Amino acid sequence: MSAVSAASIIGFDENLKVPNRNDVYPTIDPKVHYDAQTFANKVVLITGSSRGIGAQIALQYARAGALLTLVARSQASLDESKDAILRERPSAQVLTFPADVRDVKKAEEIVTATVAHFGRLDILVANAGTLRPMDQPFASKDPTEWWNVLEVNVRGPYNFTHFAVPELLKTKGQVVFLNSAAAQVRVPNSSEYCTSKHAILRFAEFVTLEYPDIKVFSVHPGSVQTDMFDTFGGPIPPDSTIELAASTVQYLTSGKADYLSGRFVSSTWDLGEVERDWKEKIIAQNSLVSKLSLPV
Repeated sequence: MSAVSAASIIGFDENLKVPNRNDVYPTIDPKVHYDAQTFANKVVLITGSSRGIGAQIALQYARAGALLTLVARSQASLDESKDAILRERPSAQVLTFPADVRDVKKAEEIVTATVAHFGRLDILVANAGTLRPMDQPFASKDPTEWWNVLEVNVRGPYNFTHFAVPELLKTKGQVVFLNSAAAQVRVPNSSEYCTSKHAILRFAEFVTLEYPDIKVFSVHPGSVQTDMFDTFGGPIPPDSTIELAASTVQYLTSGKADYLSGRFVSSTWDLGEVERDWKEKIIAQNSLVSKLSLPV
């Protein structure tokens, strides 16, 4: 477990003032999408989808009728994720591709193969990510390992988005970047992770700016107990279920919150309350993006 304390984090109190949610709640209840088959014949490509949050996102899209492409480094773990989907939904169509998301050619091949097989691409969920132990300041860390976090967390999403955009323009599709509260806060000894997540938030803004027909969401999943969390720990204990994160992603890509495109969204926010009390202010002030802001 990290020696970093919650008290040492800068910006942790800078948050939207809405009720916190730790599990699925009525506004984002995925049963609506299961019953209506909201994503029937929609093609969803998910990186980092062999375990944890990515695997749960894949399962919930399958329950709602989606056609899936799953990407992760290990074929064996991809097979486990696919088998879990097929046990519950035997008619699901699932492609799997083992790949390192940093590999540009692999990203191109996977997007091309997905469209060749299914005929389209509707949603890209860039979930694959990594972090290092929060045990040393950056100058004490191996520089190659430090930079590798940027490679996985920024270059990986960029690679898949780059090749997905032409297809997403055809379908007026969506991109979800699994982000982190680390995009907004400064955690000592975690400069590589926080920098990578802040960068991907800004990249989401550029995708929205340059391709306004594509909706883009930068989503903090909450502090979820996953294998990565167990391996590296952190100063904030787990506070959210894996279903909350997956259901938030599904809700955002159902077209019910397009005003949040290009913005940071936390799964722990009650999105019903956000829409009711904050939507007009968010739009008017162009909030939930990276910018300098001073009190008037």
